[in-house]
Amino acid sequence: MEEETQIFLAEESLADLINLPVTLEAIDSGLDFEEVVRIGEWLGIALRLTDPMEFWLVLTDRYSGAKVLENIPTKRVVKSSEEEFQEALVEYFATSLSDELFCESCIEAGPPLHVQSRIERLEEFLRPILPPDGTVMEICCGNGMTTQSLRKLGFDPWTEDVEKCEVCQALKAGFLDPKKTMLLDARQLGSFFGPEDFDIVAGFMVGLIDDVNRTLWQEILLEGSKLAKKMVVYTTYTKPEAEWVAETLGKAGWQGEVIDNRDDFGIYDQWAYVAKR
Repeated sequence: MEEETQIFLAEESLADLINLPVTLEAIDSGLDFEEVVRIGEWLGIALRLTDPMEFWLVLTDRYSGAKVLENIPTKRVVKSSEEEFQEALVEYFATSLSDELFCESCIEAGPPLHVQSRIERLEEFLRPILPPDGTVMEICCGNGMTTQSLRKLGFDPWTEDVEKCEVCQALKAGFLDPKKTMLLDARQLGSFFGPEDFDIVAGFMVGLIDDVNRTLWQEILLEGSKLAKKMVVYTTYTKPEAEWVAETLGKAGWQGEVIDNRDDFGIYDQWAYVAKR
């Protein structure tokens, strides 16, 4: 393809790659395309359309339970590994988000607020705990503040959060890597990664956990922790929250401990749960 070739994804979000609303509609409507190219080993297909202008439309059912593209005949194949394809998709959506392509207006101005003392304190806490050179998924990363602690320790983490504006501002400020940042519900990560795909799964200041949202947090922590091969680390505001995390993950086979990490300010990361397989 020429450098100026325009390429678009059919779906508008990572979550839509699971349910395929646009893809299914496009197939049902019978798109009029000039050429179809298969991407890798059925990672997806690209359709060349010419009306109202020429562009390529990429469709993938790789992350969906509905396999709707297998019966579309293709004559040409372009090479791509699964890792390259997934990274390209993630970067496409992250860049679209930070470029405000899916927003009517931006209600946030300027970079997000990061508390440097928190970043440094969390770095100090994690240094003796995390094994070096491991792969990390940080769930519920928010505005990327705690991601900076991981970076200071030499990690290049994948990050996930469902809060669009926080993720967008962090991407704009360079606090999150667009190639590894997913605007997605943590409970849906299993559609994009397999069990134990990361050495470490971490989440900082998970909660506040109460009777209203306890089931939600249970699902988030259980689904997120499935991605960890060696270790999970979660920090909380209160001791009861950390003990509840320990109880929840203990039932799923994790063996760990609740750690008192309180300081004089009593705000961030006061308690932690650290566990290994």
